[in-house]
Amino acid sequence: MAKGQGFGFGLGKMKELTEAFKKAQQVQEGAKQLQEELEQMEVEGEAGGGLVKVTMNGNQNPQKVTIAPDVLAEGAEVVSDLVTAAMKDAYNKSTATMKERMEDLTAGLNLPGM
Repeated sequence: MAKGQGFGFGLGKMKELTEAFKKAQQVQEGAKQLQEELEQMEVEGEAGGGLVKVTMNGNQNPQKVTIAPDVLAEGAEVVSDLVTAAMKDAYNKSTATMKERMEDLTAGLNLPGM
C-alpha cells in the first residue's frame, strides 16, 4: 500500500459511506415504525355490493369477516365465492397500501428493485 492512500478511498468516499449508513439507519427505524402501523391498520375488502366484508390489517392478516344475513339464503357456494372475492379485495388493498408506504419510506435511496 502506497503511503497516504489508506484503504484505497479518500475522505470523500468515507463521507459517502457515512451518509449511506445514516440513511440505512433511518430506513431501519422507519421500517420498524411502519411495521407497527401496518399491524394496527384496518383494510376492508368487500364483495356483493358490500354484503360480504373482510377486514385485514396492513400485514394481510385477516381480522374479521362480516356476512349480511340475506346472503346466507343464497347457499354455501355463493357465500364461499363472495367471501373469497372479499378476501382478494382486502388483500389487494392491503398489499397496495404496504407497497406505497414502503416506497415513501425508501424514497430517494435509489435502491434496486424498489
